Amino acid sequence: MGKSLDADQIRHYREKGYLSPLVAFGPDQAAAYRARLEEGERVHGLPPARRRKLYLYLRWADEIVRHPAILDAVEDVIGPNILVYHLTLWMKEPHTNAFVSWHQDSTYFGLTPPEHVTAWVALSPSNHESGCVQVVPGSHLRGQLPHHVAHSDANMFATGQTVTVPDEAPLDHLVLRPGQFSLHHTYLLHNSMPNRSGDRRIGLGISYIPTHCRCEARTRLSATLVRGEDRYGNFDLDPAPVADFDPTALAVHEAAMRRWEAARAELIPRAHAIST
Repeated sequence: MGKSLDADQIRHYREKGYLSPLVAFGPDQAAAYRARLEEGERVHGLPPARRRKLYLYLRWADEIVRHPAILDAVEDVIGPNILVYHLTLWMKEPHTNAFVSWHQDSTYFGLTPPEHVTAWVALSPSNHESGCVQVVPGSHLRGQLPHHVAHSDANMFATGQTVTVPDEAPLDHLVLRPGQFSLHHTYLLHNSMPNRSGDRRIGLGISYIPTHCRCEARTRLSATLVRGEDRYGNFDLDPAPVADFDPTALAVHEAAMRRWEAARAELIPRAHAIST
């Protein structure tokens, strides 16, 4: 029995590689967070670089990555000392072909040991029509798989990373209502489909790691301590923002993203070299 997950849920995560749906907060709170996101988008814009690590410059995003309901579930699968390693805003516009190719989160992250877990938090409905995440249950047990590159204008991965999934592979669909979230293991094969609905599909993919994890890139990265203590010092610790779009917080975000891009420039070629 865990802090928020029962024994069956923990067993399902270990054996299948994911757990869904779980509740972070109610639909009214999800709508409030979405309103703050879209207001910031209208006033300040939302270029691609600012769609990652939002919690460093948006107070409401920092609230989400520290939300007790999410952290309790994460603690049950990776332990009590938790860092946020990364976050990506996944936003598909209505009636578009945008998709995310089959992949493992681990491929370009360079983390060891592979104990990273993603919490995917829905701020709008994520279902079959809007292009929810689908997974191959148990695929995380196969470890790291070779990926190749297949570029497509509709693929939300600029790198085009993808892995082959057989047509007969079993699938599950992680259908979420606003305020719900899923957890999935860093090795789990997953993708998402185009949004055929009349609303945006908005979700936050939050990457949590235990503090004993380290990144194999030569560039030293930063991370955010959200629970427990960090006795390892594998990352420089970023501060929480005091307000949305605070100038100091924006500078912290820009510095963190420079490190992130430098590390990716090393990790992406290395991943493909290993694959071949």
